[in-house]
Amino acid sequence: MKVSYRWIRSLAPELTQTPEEASERLAGLGFPVEGAEALAEGLGDIVVGRVLEVRSHPNADRLRVCEVDGGHGVVQVVCGADNVRAGAWYPLAPVGATLPGGMQIRKAKLRGEASEGMLCSERELGLGRGHEGIMELALEAEAIRPGVPLVEALGLQDVRLDVEVTSNRPDLLSHQGIARELAPRGGASLMDPPIPGEDPGVAEALATLPVVADPREVSVGGVTLRIQDPDLCPRYLGLVIRGVTVGPSPSWLQSRLRAAGARPINNVVDATNYVLLELGQPLHAFDLDQLAASTVVVRRAQEAERIRTLDGEDRTLGSEMLAICDARKPVAVAGVMGGEESEVGASTRDILLECALFNPGPVRATRKALGLSTDASYRFERGVDPQGLRTALERCARIILATAGGEVGEAILDVAPAPSAPMRVGLRPGRVERVLGIAFPVEAIRGLLEPLGFQVEEEDGGETLSVKVPGFRSWDVTREVDLIEEIARRHGYDRFPDDLGAFRPGNVPDHPLFQLEDDLRTEMTAWGLLEAQTPAFAPMGEGEVEVMNPISMEERWLRGSLLPALLRRVRYNLARGNRDVRLYELGTVFAAGPRGELPRERTRLAVVLHGHRLPPHWAGKDEAVDLWEVKGILERILHRIPGTSWTVNPLDSQGTTNAPATEASGLPVMEAGSSFQVLDEKGVVVGVGGRVPGEGLDLPPWAGAVWGVEITLPAEPPAAPPVRMEPLPTHPGVDRDLALLVPEEHAAGGILEQLRVKGGDFLREVTVFDLYRGEGVPEGFRSLAVRLHFRAEERTLTDGEVEKAVRGATRVLEEEFGVRIRGG
Repeated sequence: MKVSYRWIRSLAPELTQTPEEASERLAGLGFPVEGAEALAEGLGDIVVGRVLEVRSHPNADRLRVCEVDGGHGVVQVVCGADNVRAGAWYPLAPVGATLPGGMQIRKAKLRGEASEGMLCSERELGLGRGHEGIMELALEAEAIRPGVPLVEALGLQDVRLDVEVTSNRPDLLSHQGIARELAPRGGASLMDPPIPGEDPGVAEALATLPVVADPREVSVGGVTLRIQDPDLCPRYLGLVIRGVTVGPSPSWLQSRLRAAGARPINNVVDATNYVLLELGQPLHAFDLDQLAASTVVVRRAQEAERIRTLDGEDRTLGSEMLAICDARKPVAVAGVMGGEESEVGASTRDILLECALFNPGPVRATRKALGLSTDASYRFERGVDPQGLRTALERCARIILATAGGEVGEAILDVAPAPSAPMRVGLRPGRVERVLGIAFPVEAIRGLLEPLGFQVEEEDGGETLSVKVPGFRSWDVTREVDLIEEIARRHGYDRFPDDLGAFRPGNVPDHPLFQLEDDLRTEMTAWGLLEAQTPAFAPMGEGEVEVMNPISMEERWLRGSLLPALLRRVRYNLARGNRDVRLYELGTVFAAGPRGELPRERTRLAVVLHGHRLPPHWAGKDEAVDLWEVKGILERILHRIPGTSWTVNPLDSQGTTNAPATEASGLPVMEAGSSFQVLDEKGVVVGVGGRVPGEGLDLPPWAGAVWGVEITLPAEPPAAPPVRMEPLPTHPGVDRDLALLVPEEHAAGGILEQLRVKGGDFLREVTVFDLYRGEGVPEGFRSLAVRLHFRAEERTLTDGEVEKAVRGATRVLEEEFGVRIRGG
């Protein structure tokens, strides 16, 4: 939201802060200022000039020679604009002046005619986008003289602030809303800036103007308003002003609009834009003579109904869109943009001024469908003040009467099928203290909320407060916690104590899936991986669910896998010289659901590895990540998933496993012979891990293998077993080391599991500490050195008890697996 600080000061005269101090204050309130622009910057050399004479250039058809009074004598300026005319006022850059873009004006000859200066356009001065002609100034001869600095003439001694406004605060999309936040006494110290040229008594006459109201239709003075779709338009106000003279706006109005970044058009349209920027309420003025039967009907458009909007584009409306129509056809797209046919122009004499309340959702849908975003739609789709419509209508009418003349109709037309009633929200001071950690007395609460427009009343002796919510906050303050947030915000987040107050921990456990995610994060971090968070949007080919309103057309699909985005992170790191990449991500993937249903969502964990297993060290050996590192990660992941019996199976060079599996959709394909699959209890593939195929990775030639893991987490994992605390052992344990000759066809994991099962009640741990192949080991075997740790809780074990347990376990291994004791 771009705001003029001078405008803010006119609304809040008690405000004494500098623009810099105001920016800090807004940031502390939760609305940081993204930029501040001094409007006079670069315009110090520009003055006001009056064109005395215009004649054609003798040597060029498209050029004109002007005699311009710049305050220090009359100079000749050659100009190529069509709109220059004698007697008018224009910005003049004399010889020696420097324009905002850095161009310096020099005396020159253009096709044989001397030019001693330059008449400037809006774009050349940085005051707007207009460049078709030079900028004509709406200045009165008695109020200005040639040679006056342009900054002074246009009131540009101002700073434009660019305030970041969150979507839940539509009241701040106005100068009044910003002023209310900054003013020392809030809304109580605000005032309406005076309107230059306004006749005395106009404001009072409008305030006492009769209102003709009806839930469906009203008619006054031959003008009819009707609402056919009240679910989309709860209220519609109209006021007829006859006998207006449409022309350029006076300088004060143009200056205000330019200071806020808007472009002046004419006095009637500028009045509506002024109120939009000041109060946040969009309005629209129709040429009454162009409305068939002087009728306005608010209805849904007919399917494929057409309208040419003010931007000159022909648009096709759908039956779900709300249109403002006359007796025959649409004349505006409700809440978005008016129609060209009923536009106010130089020939307009009678106008119908519209001030409406439209429901945000349909306006947003229409704006998206038409691809047409305007200042009006930006406010309507966030919500305007349902109780401020008449105030905005009267304010706009006053400006039109002061700048374009005319007379108002005999009454205000008000169609309100769904009148808005003020909302009340209960607030408990005790609850405020529990949430914020410090006590706020009732008077302190009142002092924080009432400057913002809330009305606080005590109930039950002060135990409960009834807070009346102003209309401009009715969209975001609907619950007690919203009021508590306002109290904290206005008190100042930086003023809360740093110490931790008493609190009551919750006794509701987290969802098992959230607990599992936390456990996996701990495990991955312990494995030396960094967590990444990539967008859920993906390019074509990486997803099967298309987004209807994508942020980017290049990434308009919801991802079906986590790994592709992580691989792009690998490529990004390698391109910048980081060769050791260890990343993981926990995120959601999407798959198309049955026709007519929402997409399916699943949570997955993905890992990418490239480079060394460990950080480089002078005393260590540089080992690259390999397949066994991947297998270890897979096994640690499965170890963290409680209550499952998932297994890891290798894929051979033909891409098959030693166990049947049902292929799961969406999992990435790994390189056969260097990868594993994870199977659940039903034999369904729920994860993969291994070497990522090199096709399509687009890595540098020197890059090594990239390894990846992706596994689908159970949607409803069982809760993790409670943590058990056991005392340290009071009796020593006994270790036995065995050298086992294991046939190559048997996996070490199976051998270790048999030892754990058959080792007896006293076996506490089985670990591998060496693997050997070579001299002394028969062909087809490998030597596996294992350590068995035995311990009893209540006594010290005897050698006989340990030897008996060892003999029993090794006998089973020899009988079932052909394992022998080496050297035995």
